[in-house]
Amino acid sequence: MNIKDVSLRSGLPAKTIRYYEDIGLINPLRSANGYRSFRESDLHKLSFLARARSLGFSIEDCRRLLALYEDRSRASADVKALAQAQLEDIARKISELQAMQATLSDLVTACSGDARPDCPILKGLERGTTCCG
Repeated sequence: MNIKDVSLRSGLPAKTIRYYEDIGLINPLRSANGYRSFRESDLHKLSFLARARSLGFSIEDCRRLLALYEDRSRASADVKALAQAQLEDIARKISELQAMQATLSDLVTACSGDARPDCPILKGLERGTTCCG
């Protein structure tokens, strides 16, 4: 398969695929003229990476997950530990977003939104009334 084919089948842009090659996550074959030639195993890895990235795993976490996937003697506890850490990171981000939402909601509610120049939103931002800062 060429990069266009594997891009369509994996759902990843060609630029991302080239990047994953550059950083060593995949290693497609090269023909004599230098064109990439992707195997089914490359497509499988790219699909794996796309799914892991969609769940918020970092590139380094993806590297670890791929290594664990390819290591048949792995302990599932190692995989679970990575997934658990990601789940905790997601929970933290959700909490921060909820706090941001509450703060901004309070600021918007405090503003009458009329023609007067007095604005509680700007005053709140000036005072540093934020959730996470």
